[in-house]
Amino acid sequence: MVVNGIAYEVDNFFLYSSLTRSARTFWLGCLVATDYKINFRPHPPLADSIQALHTRNAERLFDLLRTNGGLYLKIGQAIAMQSAVLPPEFQKMFSKMFDDAPQNDWKDAERVILEDFGKTPEELFGVSFTGEPGKGVMERTARASASVAQVHWARLADGREVAIKIQKREIAQQVGWDLWTFKVVTRIYTWLFDLPLYSLVPYISERLLLETDFVNEANNAERMAELVAGESRLRGRVYIPKVYRELSSKRIMTAEWIEGVRLWDKETLTRPWQGRWRQGSPGCRGAPLDAPNRQVVAEVIRNNPSEEHLKPNRDWWKGVNGKGGLGVSLKDTMQTMVDLFSAQMFLWGCCHCDPHPGNIFIRRLPSGKPELVLIDHGLYVHMQPEFRHQYSLFWKSLMTFDNKTISEIVRSWGINNPDVFASATLLKPYTGGDGSTSAGIKRTMSAKEQQERTYEMQQQMRKGIRDILADEKKWPRELIFIGRNMRIVQGNNQYLGAPVNRIKIMGNWASRSLVDSPDLSYGAKLVNLGRHMLFKFVMFSTDVLFYSSKIAQFLGRKSNLEDDMEASMKKMAGDMGFELNHSVFEG
Repeated sequence: MVVNGIAYEVDNFFLYSSLTRSARTFWLGCLVATDYKINFRPHPPLADSIQALHTRNAERLFDLLRTNGGLYLKIGQAIAMQSAVLPPEFQKMFSKMFDDAPQNDWKDAERVILEDFGKTPEELFGVSFTGEPGKGVMERTARASASVAQVHWARLADGREVAIKIQKREIAQQVGWDLWTFKVVTRIYTWLFDLPLYSLVPYISERLLLETDFVNEANNAERMAELVAGESRLRGRVYIPKVYRELSSKRIMTAEWIEGVRLWDKETLTRPWQGRWRQGSPGCRGAPLDAPNRQVVAEVIRNNPSEEHLKPNRDWWKGVNGKGGLGVSLKDTMQTMVDLFSAQMFLWGCCHCDPHPGNIFIRRLPSGKPELVLIDHGLYVHMQPEFRHQYSLFWKSLMTFDNKTISEIVRSWGINNPDVFASATLLKPYTGGDGSTSAGIKRTMSAKEQQERTYEMQQQMRKGIRDILADEKKWPRELIFIGRNMRIVQGNNQYLGAPVNRIKIMGNWASRSLVDSPDLSYGAKLVNLGRHMLFKFVMFSTDVLFYSSKIAQFLGRKSNLEDDMEASMKKMAGDMGFELNHSVFEG
């Protein structure tokens, strides 16, 4: 007992409960694996149904990830964004993985700053927590808190306003243990359930580890700012906040503070602008941000230091009644978003893989047009030119039903089922293939008793995963996170009412990138230009479908084109052993 007590105290105080969290994970992993080995059959001996089996294990895993926190939340979010291949019981439970995480005490954040810079926050940022004249001010209460870091607002003495992202102190100690546990558990599940999952673990682990390195995030942000500035089709429409390197480290990133409206606040985006004519929203195009009132700051520090909110509200543009908004077009907003992420995938090969609405701000330009601000650049994939060209050609071929090219490309990636992969890429059923997959499944599943049908559908799902990951050595790991990006962007478009034809825009960028890519020869570019002009003519048919949907909406139909595609995808997925919930497509 004494030895156990000492081990617990050492683990708790020096390893931040890493051993306890790992042991908890192994125990639950064995429990879940045993439960499925015994009960995953048409008539489970120790469960009321397969659905009940999924529900209890989804609850167990969700509770584990939330209890362990830290990188486990990141892993849970990664599972949530891939949950289309999981039973609906998991989809419903894991949709909660995006709730804000609790913030750490200020003393822990202060220690991280001291450990990384050898200076106190007052010395590093030139701020005062007592309202000292001539100094900047900083909030010790975080404005946002996520799984691995929290963000504090500060106004420096020189007038710059910054977002200070501070990694939670326990993460550095926990991350090695967490990733090792993740690898071991995945290895066990790969063996137990005969699914080719373990080969993906090194790449996923590398991406997750990079998210804890804020030097990597700063590099990605600066690289993206350069790419946007060099692309005339995006310059002036997209903004990447500046990073202040002298105030940043591996665990701290200081960047320009952004005043804007989150993408999920549709009403504020579209309400009428009540600011002055030819005036942008706060901070846009370098517009000055009004300083905090010194008397108010002193009063807050004196009376309520644990709940510091020192930053001015800056909502004058909402008008006297507070009912105004940015007055921007949702179509322009979504067009910019799809253009940006298409350029990342097809032209630059440098793709931000976490574009959920919380990472996108919208500001109003003086012209009245929207400006999209992209933050949180930790999770990126970098595509090699050969793979990027293949992926662009694959997308272009999807648009024109070039089944021969589609089959050649996906089989070179080690994928045995082109139709399934094409549908997963488009996020709608691909109707240009031979339909043999869907027909074969329907033949084997007719007239089955419900429990047997559910069991066989999920067996088919496992076979589908094996088909997509048929040759693990050839399978491009980048597709994991590129697919995540596309699902979130589709969800954003759907949430805003599908104001743009997302698939056509992406297809056009894919085709055009084969002309504009700087690493292709002039001869190849010339050939691709001719093919691109033909492609543009073929794409006219998608416009007919899109505008037919918009006319139907105008005449009173409630669904939009993205809704229709999701409904079709759900039907196809149901025939193939999957069940999709709406939340899968939300950012």
